[in-house]
Amino acid sequence: QVNTRLELWLARQNGLAPRLVDAMRYATFNGGKRVRPVLAYAAAEALGGNTDHVDDIAAALEMVHSYSLVHDDLPAMDDDDLRRGKPTCHIAFDEATAILAGDALQCLAFEILTRSDAPLDALTRLQLIQALATASGTQGMAGGQALDLMAEGKTLTLEQLETIHVHKTGCLIRAAVRMGALTVADVSTTELDALDRYAHAVGLAFQIVD
Repeated sequence: QVNTRLELWLARQNGLAPRLVDAMRYATFNGGKRVRPVLAYAAAEALGGNTDHVDDIAAALEMVHSYSLVHDDLPAMDDDDLRRGKPTCHIAFDEATAILAGDALQCLAFEILTRSDAPLDALTRLQLIQALATASGTQGMAGGQALDLMAEGKTLTLEQLETIHVHKTGCLIRAAVRMGALTVADVSTTELDALDRYAHAVGLAFQIVD
């Protein structure tokens, strides 16, 4: 379901810079498990919502996740040549194209949230954008990656390690669950809080296993 939506949005990007779009598609369709989209769908389903309303949210989440992996793999970051057994984006294309592909995927994710044809009101769209932005920035993935880079070669306490995991991986997982839930019009604060506790635990467990 999310793959169909991802392909639809990527197909609309062709024209100006086809090689860039090829790199975006390569990064997005590289064998990922789609954990975040699945969690967004599951949160809506758990609340009795319509999972069709989650399609664009799922696509936006996966694009942000894919962009983060492209940038994490760069020589300036983790300097990885392979991801899931395939050449990383900067190896398959080149470093500059990989950086631009990550940039474009991040921008497209937010464009999708504004242009989605799902029947969501303006306030809900703003809440979705805020959730994804917060999970991606200094209080989320970017902040977690910065802490991870600073910790290289150091011995960390359990608390320090958990802080890195909660932000680098956990924040986007929590956002996925929250964003799926927000598509359900009558979701309560109690339900959102319960789902957030669940997502926090899943995000930490995911990183520990990884």
